[in-house]
Amino acid sequence: MAYNVLLFSDPGIDDSFAIMYALLNPDLNIVGIVSGYGNTPKEQSVKNTAYLLDLAGREDIPIIAGAAGPLSGESVQFYPEIHGPEGLGPIKPPDSLQKVEVHDFNKILEIINEYKGDLIIVNVGRLTELALMFVLYGDNVFKDVTAFYIMGGAFLVPGNISAEAEANFYSDSIAANIVMEKAHNIYLYPLNVTNKAIITPEVINYLSENSPTPFRPLLKPAFDYYFKAYQKNIPGIKGAPFHDVIPLMAITNPEIVRYIPRRVRVEEFGKAKGKSIADFRPKPDKEPPETLDNIGMEADIQKFVINFMEVFLQGDFGKK
Repeated sequence: MAYNVLLFSDPGIDDSFAIMYALLNPDLNIVGIVSGYGNTPKEQSVKNTAYLLDLAGREDIPIIAGAAGPLSGESVQFYPEIHGPEGLGPIKPPDSLQKVEVHDFNKILEIINEYKGDLIIVNVGRLTELALMFVLYGDNVFKDVTAFYIMGGAFLVPGNISAEAEANFYSDSIAANIVMEKAHNIYLYPLNVTNKAIITPEVINYLSENSPTPFRPLLKPAFDYYFKAYQKNIPGIKGAPFHDVIPLMAITNPEIVRYIPRRVRVEEFGKAKGKSIADFRPKPDKEPPETLDNIGMEADIQKFVINFMEVFLQGDFGKK
């Protein structure tokens, strides 16, 4: 039986591969995609999502417009050097996709009600939209959601946008802290796990020749652009980390990630803004059990690569 997933994302390249993976994985049933600012402005994020759904022939999946910026009201910095001017590296979604039906936040409530008690929320972008749901609808808005799978944070490793912080937590640190404190049954995938989720050019070259899916023409140009950016930032890196695929893969392959239960808080302001904090001492302070989050600490990267390839090589694409 497939897991029902409501996906929050901001497609740049990494998120786009996560969306492709989710659409191709027969064990995941994507019931909606919330697209907001992050790697690209909100409008571009929505357009990129629409393009991927169009390629997949999955226009039945509702697109929900997310936020245009963080709760702090600060201006947003985008990263065209990593994700390209339009978020898909050198690829430009066709202009014919401009008249896409986009839903507002009420659609999230509808989806939660429709899949009551049988819905996983996966968040691989900024956490603004999830925090806004708590602000708009109260602390119990997600009570019927089974679990939250979130890409964010960095524990015992450096950040990737500042010395201390990972980008999703840094870009809206207020939202990140709200979500980590108010959401329940959280599985968190920080940089200490996702940095190692490396896909190499050899894997992408193989898939770009053999994948039977309609995404095949995108794989190599998008990856090459992303990989070049990583080679500049991390000399000697052998591939590009697909941070956002890991949370989706962990739903259907729970053995891939090893977790530690700790309460996570996020520094909201100052020099350590966006830093994820947890108590890793041998005898951590006692916290109420309901406040503990499952922090991903290690991942089986060999299994990650094998599963990634298997999903992109499936012939019965799109059969849900």
